Amino acid sequence: MSELELIIGNKNYSSWSLRPWLVLRHAGIPFTETRLALFTDEWRHSIARYSPSGKVPVLRTRSLAIWDSLAICEYVNERFPEAELWPEESDDRALARSVSAEMHSGFGALREALPMNCRLKLSEFGIEDRVRCDIDRVCAIWRETRSRFAKQGAWLFGRFSIADAMYAPVALRFSSYAVELAPPERAYVDTVLEHPAVREWVEAARRETEVIESEEVAV
Repeated sequence: MSELELIIGNKNYSSWSLRPWLVLRHAGIPFTETRLALFTDEWRHSIARYSPSGKVPVLRTRSLAIWDSLAICEYVNERFPEAELWPEESDDRALARSVSAEMHSGFGALREALPMNCRLKLSEFGIEDRVRCDIDRVCAIWRETRSRFAKQGAWLFGRFSIADAMYAPVALRFSSYAVELAPPERAYVDTVLEHPAVREWVEAARRETEVIESEEVAV
């Protein structure tokens, strides 16, 4: 068994679980995956054994538990510096951490109105003004970073970083809810969706059978 165990929720719904899972998969770091279906009897009976906060994701090592997606990603970056999960230059790292922290703490309207649902694929969906403000801000971040780092690669900071893991669930949301995007933002969404690990996650999510009614906002 791997030294690292990542406890996650449903792949169809748990955007926070996707973030560190994607970092670990992208970096090729071995880990054991434990999936707990959210809000089921299994969840209620098991979550306290894994998570001090009662939430997922949680990364467990032989000596500690690390909860919170961004904290897990930072831990992985420190443990495996060869994975180069932040940009090399200090100013670029500061910017990458800023946009990651903004994702981590903000965009409440977007999260509420467009919950992650990998099984969902709409041709149109009404967007409220408050949600549009969040979408516009996300797109502004993507345009800024892509314009600055386009020559270095297709990700927000050229090569894949923790910032991309933080925004991957948003790319999935934009795809699920048919959010209209300008060509640069659409190209970035395509980059995320084509990542082999993201495709693996989505395929697994589509095989899940659990339904969380509160997350099925388009039904």
